[in-house]
Amino acid sequence: MKPLHMVPDDVNIPFLKVRKLFYIFSLSMVIVSGVLFFTKGLNFGIDFRGGILLEIKTEGPADVTALRNNLGSLGLGDVAIQQFGEPDDVLIQLQRQDGDEKAQMAALETVTKALGDGVSIRRSELVGPKVGSELKEAGLFSVLISLALIMIYIWLRFEWQFAVASVVALLHDVIITVGLFVVSGIQFDLATLAAILTVGGYSINDTVVVFDRIREFMRKYRKMDLPELLDLSINTTLSRTVMTSFTTLLALIALFLFGGEAIRGFTFALIFGILIGTYSSICVASPLLIVFKLRRKIPEGEESKTEEANAL
Repeated sequence: MKPLHMVPDDVNIPFLKVRKLFYIFSLSMVIVSGVLFFTKGLNFGIDFRGGILLEIKTEGPADVTALRNNLGSLGLGDVAIQQFGEPDDVLIQLQRQDGDEKAQMAALETVTKALGDGVSIRRSELVGPKVGSELKEAGLFSVLISLALIMIYIWLRFEWQFAVASVVALLHDVIITVGLFVVSGIQFDLATLAAILTVGGYSINDTVVVFDRIREFMRKYRKMDLPELLDLSINTTLSRTVMTSFTTLLALIALFLFGGEAIRGFTFALIFGILIGTYSSICVASPLLIVFKLRRKIPEGEESKTEEANAL
């Protein structure tokens, strides 16, 4: 039985010939995402904007529509209700009420009474605006720290051009993924932030695989032009890249379709992140090495030979 090959072994796609189109497309997407983020903003979840969180268990399968109508008539503002886990498990999120903590407790009591005796409250949380603001800062700090550590790692393992190219590609993935959340209006919470960090790890793994092949071929084909060498490196790792992304997406799509509302934002971020991360490792990170003027380093033992050859 022959092994599955989604990409032919002798594939030879000239990615570097159209690198300017990749630059234009990626830059346009980053600019649009940035403009939308600062003008429209994200639909932050209760983790970041504060509010009331309730986890309840109903007698028998939950009637989400009836719950939504019941709680929506209380005049407490936006109410988000989603089923998760078992059919009788429900997560309720209410926007933060005007006033101090007493106002939040009064709203929680109102919701509890509206739910009735047939519902058991398994968990209730109040998230204040200060906590939400601190979580935003911590989330941004975690992203910046991860980018810095990745850059240091790539710099130590390869050269500075590889490090800068990988971080630029990673920023490209994060910004465009955040832009998609702005456009779609899907709630952005701590789970989504975790998904974006996961995407960053996945993307950098793909990029390092290609960079390893580039470094290997730079030693093997010392007279080959850099664009040709980069194309060869990308094409020889293309089968692995596509197969890994495809198998990962199969699992994520199943989770997105059947995992319920509680993890939908998380899986949505991962699905799009895998796609944009695969694109960036092929079409952004590697071509940027030309922009950053990557040069081959001639081993010390061969410098004299090169000079003698030039003299002759």
